[in-house]
Amino acid sequence: MTQGIAILGSTGSIGRTALRVLDRQRNRFHVAALTAHSNADLLREQVNEWRPRFAGLVESAGVDRSDWHTGPSALIDAVVSPDVSIVLNAVVGVAGMDATLAALHAGKRVALANKETLVVAGALAMAACEAGGGEIVPVDSEHSAILQCLGARGAADVHKLIITASGGPFREWTRDRMAAATRDQALRHPTWSMGNKITVDSATLANKALEVIEAHYLFGIPYDRIEVVVHPQSIVHSMVEFVDGSVIAQIGVPSMELPILYALTHPERVSDAGIPRFDPLVAPPLTFEAVRMDAFPALRLGIEAGKSGGMAPAVFNAANEAAVALFLDGDIPFGGIATAIERALTTVPVTGKIDLDTLMDADRQARAVVGGMC
Repeated sequence: MTQGIAILGSTGSIGRTALRVLDRQRNRFHVAALTAHSNADLLREQVNEWRPRFAGLVESAGVDRSDWHTGPSALIDAVVSPDVSIVLNAVVGVAGMDATLAALHAGKRVALANKETLVVAGALAMAACEAGGGEIVPVDSEHSAILQCLGARGAADVHKLIITASGGPFREWTRDRMAAATRDQALRHPTWSMGNKITVDSATLANKALEVIEAHYLFGIPYDRIEVVVHPQSIVHSMVEFVDGSVIAQIGVPSMELPILYALTHPERVSDAGIPRFDPLVAPPLTFEAVRMDAFPALRLGIEAGKSGGMAPAVFNAANEAAVALFLDGDIPFGGIATAIERALTTVPVTGKIDLDTLMDADRQARAVVGGMC
């Protein structure tokens, strides 16, 4: 019997890649649910091809499909469907958080490509895993790499996690030059083809701050034992240094197909002829560089927010999302993204009781602060 997969965000980059992987694994999995934010045309094509029992569209204005679930609740309805065993959450932003928590409470495996769930509500997600019997398996290439490097080893055996970063399109730019970077320049990622928001996050290195916070919750490693290094070739996806000094790295060509497949099959490994193979004889030389923290303040601000705890990670995430949206719309300059994040972190209260209501209130306040800057 094949396992049922729900793909949240099926029309996005990760969702489309996941469907390519599943097309080669039809003997193991079937698509039980597909949801999209607003791309009704592509969702219709996917539904016609895969025939899931459940289809959902979050923003459905002007779409006449009585057989589809609509509105934000469609995400939660999809994950709790009884024929869904694994939820691949590829929703961008905090909008995917409730669905992750619902899936974990329902005892599902969550193949998590939605960083924001752990950044904003890491403690709540871990509690949901324990209460419902669900599990989180990361889809991000960096966290998938760490999971593969760790094997059965626990946090006590780990000296340091080393998360690699391509450096983005501005790896060699000065901070002053970056401040005036255009939208087109920020969206020219040298290695990966991704959606606009995550591509801008890669340009500011805010994505690495999100990944550091995520790794802290996924693997139980303190922040002072998580390091970010620049690796322009994006072939070493991350490394783990163990207490005895040994370092294990996970290597592969830059492709999201492998971490997606592994998130679905972990801990089993299955053959997939469609995934690109690594050939060391044709690979470029592998180089590593220190991160220029002074040139990428969003990374520093995000890591500091993670260390501060409380509502600070939620404020960082919300401010970053709002600022990136303003930048993409041409309302603030590239350098204004980090300025907006810092303004929110110094304005919005970040201490107090942590539950979904207080986290969402901090999220709203951070977005309001950023929105008032333009």
